[in-house]
Amino acid sequence: MKTRTKERALELLGSAGLRRTGPRLAVLGALLAARKPQTADQIAAKLSPPAADRVTVYRTLETFLEAGLVHKAFLDERTWHFELAHNCTESQCHPHFTCTNCGDTSCLTDISLPMAKSAGKGFIIHRQRVQLEGLCPKCSVNTA
Repeated sequence: MKTRTKERALELLGSAGLRRTGPRLAVLGALLAARKPQTADQIAAKLSPPAADRVTVYRTLETFLEAGLVHKAFLDERTWHFELAHNCTESQCHPHFTCTNCGDTSCLTDISLPMAKSAGKGFIIHRQRVQLEGLCPKCSVNTA
């Protein structure tokens, strides 16, 4: 793990009041390096033993969820994708864009969308996630 990434991971764990264990540093390092949502399996594949154990990765992600360090960005094919929570608020996550051609998903942190006012009578909105779909820049060039 790069020195800056490790320093950032240590800082995040400290700010959340969590112990700085090897697996926690490794999982945070993988999320910091990825810069886009990752599944638990994708995170585990990037780590070396013993941090790569899938059960440890899942437990670590659950701890991070409870501490507010990460959140579940979106659900794709019954698999949650996780990302650091620093680009989102408690009630709204930044939009994500998934290419319908290559399947790559990108974070659109520069786009700000208004919070939905009401979902109708009796509905209470707790959190808003937006998933946009279309062609990414790479795929759109190939279709032009």
